[in-house]
Amino acid sequence: YQYQNGQIIRIDSQFTHSEIILPTLQLLNDQEFQPALDEFLKAHEHYRHGNYESAINEALKAFESTMKIIIASNGWIISPNATAAKLIQTCMDNQLIPPTLSSHFTGLRTTLESGLPTVRNKYSGHGDGVHSINVPDYLVRYALNLAATNIMLLIQAHRA
Repeated sequence: YQYQNGQIIRIDSQFTHSEIILPTLQLLNDQEFQPALDEFLKAHEHYRHGNYESAINEALKAFESTMKIIIASNGWIISPNATAAKLIQTCMDNQLIPPTLSSHFTGLRTTLESGLPTVRNKYSGHGDGVHSINVPDYLVRYALNLAATNIMLLIQAHRA
């Protein structure tokens, strides 16, 4: 565990923490991104307390908030209720990710759309139904690290 941004953060891997989580926290630690920072820290708090479904939900919210902030900052038009896929589409349409990555575009878009949003939809975004859904610890770690990686990419592209 480490005390970071007023929160105790669970550290499962020193490397991942130092190379992904900390740089993302530093990028989010800007007044412009305060809502996304709050959600990202809530995700880590839920993870630390074993509230895995809530951790995944907050991680996706932080990712979506980051995109909404970047979209608003650039004056791009988007519905306030846009899904992650629509937010990603807006970022791609406005070339937030450099067009020189066009050969990688399809893979990158698929990763952004089917990674974190899919984990959230399958494991924490809807009711369990007939059978309880057990969210494994490793999947929550993956969601948190994926959210951090996505957020880092988007903020760095936004600032470039």
